[in-house]
Amino acid sequence: MQIDSGVMGVEVTQMARQAREAEALGYDGIWTAEAGHDPYLPCVIAAANTERVSIGTNVAIAFPRSPLVHAQIAWDLQAMSKGRFILGLGTQVKGHIERRYSTQWLPPGPRLREMVQLIRHIWDVWQNGTKPGFQGTYYQFSLMTPFFSPAPIEWPNIPIYVAGINPFMARTAGEMCDGFHIHPFHSIKYLQETILPNVQAGAAKAGRKREDCVLATSAFVITGRTRADVERARDPVRQQIAFYASTRTYGGVLRAHGWGDTSNRLSEKAAQGDWAGMASLITDEMLEVYAVQGTFDELPALVRKKYAGVIDRLGFYVLGRAGADEDTWRRIIAETRG
Repeated sequence: MQIDSGVMGVEVTQMARQAREAEALGYDGIWTAEAGHDPYLPCVIAAANTERVSIGTNVAIAFPRSPLVHAQIAWDLQAMSKGRFILGLGTQVKGHIERRYSTQWLPPGPRLREMVQLIRHIWDVWQNGTKPGFQGTYYQFSLMTPFFSPAPIEWPNIPIYVAGINPFMARTAGEMCDGFHIHPFHSIKYLQETILPNVQAGAAKAGRKREDCVLATSAFVITGRTRADVERARDPVRQQIAFYASTRTYGGVLRAHGWGDTSNRLSEKAAQGDWAGMASLITDEMLEVYAVQGTFDELPALVRKKYAGVIDRLGFYVLGRAGADEDTWRRIIAETRG
């Protein structure tokens, strides 16, 4: 199991330091997010300031950009990082696509599937001189002149991950993608009963193996040096889980455990803007299911027990200051990797 570092909400002026520190601590990869900042620009800085770690987006929101825009940025990042870039794409939900991005909402699963197909076609045109010719339901591509075509690169096989939590996207990932970004709001039960069977079904459809699709996620981690530190770290995670669980798209993760009514109540409170009240609906039992809780010394064994053999790449979703020094985190990373 590879251990990755997530970068969210970091000012680009701090990205060089963050990337160097992540590599020095022993992380295997660095993921950037489209949350307050552009996801691609930090990848440029990370590529220029590291030598070993993989660098990717978790995620770039797909639909506000055209397939060619994603393809072009990924092509340059792959060249700059010398083959270490991973293109991670996600759909977002209707409200954000229409009201935040001012972009048309179309069926997200089929549209993202087609986007992945077209991006790969564009790369084939650039690398191998293939004649452009793609006509889909949502996208078309039939023109590429020498002036606008970048040169072939040494590392043309850029991995594409898609993000999701529901069956359609899991099947799509298994069938045609190099990896699947599983939402941090998940449980082992949901992974085993919903995600894995659908990834495997998609892979079987394409004559692939499950191992051909890397499963990546972040684990909610409630940790600290002492038991008291762990107890203090619980409330921020409770609040974040409530925020994610209030999205109806993610309701299946609660329903898998018989908590469908909580899903409905969270959505109602979110509509009312009652963010504090939402957290009160996340019980201690839910925290046990959706997070890993333990001291720094306990954490590696707890994470391995929960995720080994299920997840291929794992990040720590830690809220607030856990209070660990660099040597402690270096040990946690190495011991969790196993």
